[in-house]
Amino acid sequence: MSTDLLLGVDVGTASSKAVLASPTGEVIASAELPHPVSTPQPGHVEQDAEAIWWADLVRLARRLRERVPAGGRIAGVGLSAIGPCLLPLDDRGRPLRPGILYGVDTRASQQIAELEARWGEEELRRFSRMPLTSQSIGPKILWLRQHEPHLFARARWLVTATTYLVHRLTGAMVLDRHTASYFQPLIDLDRLEWTDRFAADLVDLRLLPRLGWCDEVAGRVTAEAAAATGIPEGTPVTVGAVDALAEAVSVGVVEPGELMVMYGSTMFFIAVTDRLVPSTVTWTTAGVRAGRWNVAAGMATSGAATAWFRDQLARDLDTDGRAYALLAEEAAASPPGANGLLFLPYLSGERTPLNDPLARGVIAGLRLDHTRADLYRALLEGIALAAAHNLETMRDMGVQVRRAVAVGGGTRNPLWLQLVSDATGLEQEVPRTTLGAAYGDAFLAGIATGLVSGYDALRSGWVRPGRRVRPDPAAVPVSRERFALFRRLYEDSRSVVHELAWRHLEGASTR
Repeated sequence: MSTDLLLGVDVGTASSKAVLASPTGEVIASAELPHPVSTPQPGHVEQDAEAIWWADLVRLARRLRERVPAGGRIAGVGLSAIGPCLLPLDDRGRPLRPGILYGVDTRASQQIAELEARWGEEELRRFSRMPLTSQSIGPKILWLRQHEPHLFARARWLVTATTYLVHRLTGAMVLDRHTASYFQPLIDLDRLEWTDRFAADLVDLRLLPRLGWCDEVAGRVTAEAAAATGIPEGTPVTVGAVDALAEAVSVGVVEPGELMVMYGSTMFFIAVTDRLVPSTVTWTTAGVRAGRWNVAAGMATSGAATAWFRDQLARDLDTDGRAYALLAEEAAASPPGANGLLFLPYLSGERTPLNDPLARGVIAGLRLDHTRADLYRALLEGIALAAAHNLETMRDMGVQVRRAVAVGGGTRNPLWLQLVSDATGLEQEVPRTTLGAAYGDAFLAGIATGLVSGYDALRSGWVRPGRRVRPDPAAVPVSRERFALFRRLYEDSRSVVHELAWRHLEGASTR
C-alpha cells in the first residue's frame, strides 16, 4: 500500500519554497530557491510569471518528487504565491507581460484618484468595506488599460500569481475569495462574488476567474503539467492562497482572536474574525474558509529595510553571511531609544495604516556621536513602532487578539521580536519550527483531499509550540512615549517628504 504525501509550494517575493509532508504534519523534505524582483522604474515592482513563478514551481516539484520515499506518492498539492498581483493572460493562458506585484507596486495612484473622482471616495469605501490603496487590483487594471491598451485588448484573463500556477498545473482558472477581496471595486464582500456595480469602463467581468475557497480542490494535474513537474497526472490541486494567508495557516492562526505577525521582506498582519469588519485604513477580506474573515494589514518595508541597511552601511560585516547577526549584536549594545534617534522606516512608501505611497524614510535627531549601532537600533525600533501603529488601528476597530504568533525569517532576530512586543504590548508565540507558507499549503492540500480530518489537526501535530516573547515592563512605557513622537514625526515631515518624492518621480519620468 502506498503512503499518501502532501506537497506544498509557495512562490514568495524573494524566494520560493516547497515542503513535502505526511497527513500528520511530519516533514519529509523541503527545498528553497531564491529569485529577484524587477523595478523597471520608481513605483513599479514586477516579476516574470513564466521564468520565475512557473519555473520555480517546476524545479521545486521535481526536486521533492525525487525525495518521495519508496512506496510513497504525492496525493495532493497546495499552492500559494505573492498577492494580490495582476497578470494578464492571452486566450491560451500565456502571460502578456510581467506580473504587477501587490501593494509594494504603487504605479496606480493616479487611477485610484480617478476612480474616487468618478464614483466617490466614500461610496467606494462603503461598498468595498475598505479604501482603495496600492494593494487594490481595480486601479491596476485601469492602469493597464490606460498605459498598455494594445496589450489589454489581447487579454482574455486577468489573474493573480496563484491563479496562474493553478492554471498551469490543472487548466482551471480559479481565484480564492481571500485574494479576490483585494480586487476592489469589483468584488461584493457581502456576497463574496464579482459585481459589475463599478465595472463600467474598467473591465469586463468575464476576464476574471471563478471564485473558490482556499481549502477546495481546483482541479487535477494534467498530463502536460505532470511531464513538466514530475507530479503524477490526476493529482488534486487546491484553489490556492496568497503567501501571507498560507503562512498564517502554517502556524495555526485560523480561529477568531488569533493574529499572525509575519516578519519578512515586509511585515504583514492577519487577524482572524468571525464577522466582516469594515475598515477605513486596513484591509477586510474573506478568510481561508467559509465562515471566517480577516482583518489584514501590511507594511511596505521591514526586512527589505534591514537588507538595505546591510548592503549600504554594513558591507564590511557580510563576509561569512553573519551580517544580520552582527548588526543585531551592535544594536543590542545601543540603549533603548537609540541614543535619541527616531527612524521612519518608509523606504518604499507605506501601506497600512498610512496608505501613503509618497512616504519616505526619515532619520531624526542625528548627531556626530551617533554610531552604526544606534542607526540600526533606530531602524528596528522604527519598524516596531510602525507595527504598533497597525495593531493599535486594529484594536480601535474592535479586533480582539487573544493569541499572537510570530513567523518569518525575521524571527531569527530576538532583538527585533522583543522590540515589537515592547512597542505593541503583545506576547508573541514563536513555534518550535516554522517552515512558512509552503507548510500551510501542504496542510490545505490535506483538508481539500480529505487526508487531514479538520483544522483541529493544526494543534495536534502540525504546529508545535516553541518559545514566547513577552513585553519588557520597563521598556513598554518608553516605547509608548516614542510612539507618540513617531506619529508626530510623520505628520510634521509629510509635506516636505511628499514634495521631495514628487520631484524625484518627475525627474525619473523625464530621464
